Amino acid sequence: KVCCSTHLIEGDGTFNVNGIESFMKEVKLAECGLSYAVVSIMGPQSSGMNLHKLFSYMFTHEAFTWGQLTRHYCFSIVSSQDDTAFEKQSALFALAVSDIVLINMWCHDIGREQAANKPLLKTVFQVMMRLFSPRKTTLMFVIRDKTRTPLENLEPVLREDIQKIWDSVPKPQAHKETPLSEFFNVEVVALSSYEEKEEQFKEQVASLRQRFFHSIAPGGLAGDRRGVVPASGFSFSAQQIWKVIKDNRDLDLPAHKVMVATVRCEEIANEKLASFVANEEWCEFDAAIQTGPVSGFGKKLTSILHTCLSEYDTEATYFDDGVRTTKRKQLEEKLLQLVQPAYQSMLGHIRSGTLDKFKEAFDKALNGGEGFSVAAHSCTKIFMTQFDEQSADVVIQQANWDSSKVREKLRRDIDAHVAAVCAAKLSELTNLYEKKLNNALSGPVEALLDGAGDDTWPAIRKLLRRETESAVSGFSVALSSFDLDEQTTDKMLASLEDYARGVVESKTKEEAARVLIRMKDRFATLFSQDSDSMPRVWTGKEDIRAITKMARLSSLKLLSVLAAIRLDDEADNIEKTLAVVLVDNRSGALTNKSITSDDPLASSTWEEVT
Repeated sequence: KVCCSTHLIEGDGTFNVNGIESFMKEVKLAECGLSYAVVSIMGPQSSGMNLHKLFSYMFTHEAFTWGQLTRHYCFSIVSSQDDTAFEKQSALFALAVSDIVLINMWCHDIGREQAANKPLLKTVFQVMMRLFSPRKTTLMFVIRDKTRTPLENLEPVLREDIQKIWDSVPKPQAHKETPLSEFFNVEVVALSSYEEKEEQFKEQVASLRQRFFHSIAPGGLAGDRRGVVPASGFSFSAQQIWKVIKDNRDLDLPAHKVMVATVRCEEIANEKLASFVANEEWCEFDAAIQTGPVSGFGKKLTSILHTCLSEYDTEATYFDDGVRTTKRKQLEEKLLQLVQPAYQSMLGHIRSGTLDKFKEAFDKALNGGEGFSVAAHSCTKIFMTQFDEQSADVVIQQANWDSSKVREKLRRDIDAHVAAVCAAKLSELTNLYEKKLNNALSGPVEALLDGAGDDTWPAIRKLLRRETESAVSGFSVALSSFDLDEQTTDKMLASLEDYARGVVESKTKEEAARVLIRMKDRFATLFSQDSDSMPRVWTGKEDIRAITKMARLSSLKLLSVLAAIRLDDEADNIEKTLAVVLVDNRSGALTNKSITSDDPLASSTWEEVT
């Protein structure tokens, strides 16, 4: 493995011809033909630490093999501190000679309008079209210090940013319709923080290394390599490209004052952000908020943020106003983004605590005899006001955040609890009155049916009306405290009335199922006992036929009573029909012309009973 380096371009802008020639001889570059590739790093100042570690780890831990080449080539460009135009030109030079350009960027810069790389990329795109014929160069965006956001979520946002920059670049007529893909093949990878996740960083680098091994193969990272020159001509080609860039006077970078302000203000902002993250009081807040609400949250956090921003203002006061203001806004955005989860957690604690207190107070009010609707309204008003007061104490002055969504969530939770309790109470109340009706009707109805006389059904109807009216009246009074709409109330009262009828009908059907046994028992009792209910003494003088008919008619009375459910006060001929068919059918003719000559017992219904 060969590893060596050289200064390719000196600080005064001169191309180091002797240096590149010595370099090529030492590594025998001319012997490689087309089997070589050039990789460059681009990125904002102070952002390259991860990529330096990436290349150090990638090229010094294992041979870097491309076809027949096993070499690591390192070029460097020394820039003048005050010559920002040179820095831009050197970046364009790196883009022009490279097969692969690694663009280092912060993960939190993705999707931001003021991302550090955007101005650089815009100029690079424009000049690339103007100076060079289309050559498919791979732009590999290396996302530094990746957060927990998945790469598949970050990559579309980054690609959209790149496309927007491309679309915004003024294009010469020859490239008005040329797509970005004609010049660049965009790749996106992400690396974890080396300091925080070293092992994960090394694993990701190892994975990336595999892609570089075969970068010049068809479909590899090096793109289509249409502009590649033989290795022996690399020095001359690079000199000519640098000359073209140096002669292009339209590439002046922003004034030195603005550039220095940009770099320095960003450094100050980063220092203040790091200071805030390490702030002991903030760390205690952040830890405490995970388990419960923190007293004085809004005022204390507002004070910490104010101190941090004030320190930035003091240190950045003499720099360019526009740059200083922009960087301050970015710092404020980062700080607020950092504290927003704690703010949301605090609101969540207030919401859950308020909901628990509401439930307790609501149950206590109901158990104390307060009407349901009154209790629900008063408790809701009290605890929504309490939430508003507590959430006002959480407000951070630097943020324009709204707690309305959390408030709406609390109101929905309260309404849902009230609805659940209402349904449970109504169900409980309904069951109570249904049980009362069942107790009031079942026993008496069974006794009346067992007596089976002419007044049985009138007595049952009277009993049903009395108990139903009593239950409905009490139920109606109980429902009035729930503030239900008239339709719902009428429906529930009607349902209770139907339940009462159902008790009578169910008990009647239950007794009717045992009618044959009851008829036999009644016949046997009346046949074997006299009018005083004493055992009959048979002397031989008794009119057995009359006794039998009397017992049979009494049993028939029981049958007629249970033959139909008569909850409507209408007369019927059921008993007479049964008597004619079952007792007097020996005459061979019907005496009542209103009774059909067809067998009335062949039907499952009675004409007079609905």
